[in-house]
Amino acid sequence: MSTTLSPIISAEELSQLTLSEIILIDARAGSNAFEVYQKEHLKDARFVDLNQDLASIPENPANGGRHPLPTIEQFAETLSKLGISPSDHIIVYDDKNGSNFAARFWWMMRAIGHEKIQVLNGGFQTAIQINFPTSSGIETFQETSYPIQEWKLPLANIEEVEKARKSDQNIVIDVRDKNRFDGLIEPLDLIAGHIPGAVNIPLTENLDENGFFKSAEELAQKYKSVIGDKKEENIIVHCGSGVTACHTLLAMDYAGLPIPKLYVGSWSEWSRNDREMATKKAE
Repeated sequence: MSTTLSPIISAEELSQLTLSEIILIDARAGSNAFEVYQKEHLKDARFVDLNQDLASIPENPANGGRHPLPTIEQFAETLSKLGISPSDHIIVYDDKNGSNFAARFWWMMRAIGHEKIQVLNGGFQTAIQINFPTSSGIETFQETSYPIQEWKLPLANIEEVEKARKSDQNIVIDVRDKNRFDGLIEPLDLIAGHIPGAVNIPLTENLDENGFFKSAEELAQKYKSVIGDKKEENIIVHCGSGVTACHTLLAMDYAGLPIPKLYVGSWSEWSRNDREMATKKAE
């Protein structure tokens, strides 16, 4: 980790903080996520939407995948509307322990240089279990101005992935579940399979049997055994559309490892661009 603040925070640790010290962000997923948020959310939490706030959806996913990053200007406007300033302590949660949108928001904040950003371990449900206060409706707050210059964390494009997958000096990690990687199922994209040369480390392996992140030590041992002595600039992590890959980037940061490159376009872009693909039929 590059900061002294752990990227993961427990519900118990959250309960020790006063709401005036932090800004809570609700990043739960689903077509009715905003309605769910309005019905009940952690007290004072502000809502973010993947498609509207954390991505800039293209007409054709062949151009950047299903969830490309918004422009720097767009994200700056989102943060300003959320009332976030560069010095704020942000805690983000979803209902899938970061594997939906909380980790994506965490990565985006870290990618603009925001250091005080944490993901709630166990998500919304864990906070409810310890009786963290909740609210309904829509929270009101004062807008701010958040200046952003650039994405500071490393990104990979489709051409870099093409080169990396053929090089022994690089490693391309696919965090989707094994059935999708093997080409047995594909619920979201047009073709089932994976990028040839990629290795499969499902993001679910970041979690223990209770759905919490494994210890930093366990995660460090796991990823070091895969990446060896490769430097972060030679490691590329992807998923279906650049969202859940952030869960593994979060896990690696929590493990004390440098944050490698994110291929935002991921399989949703790769599989629509006449690139070589490994499918069950082809294998």
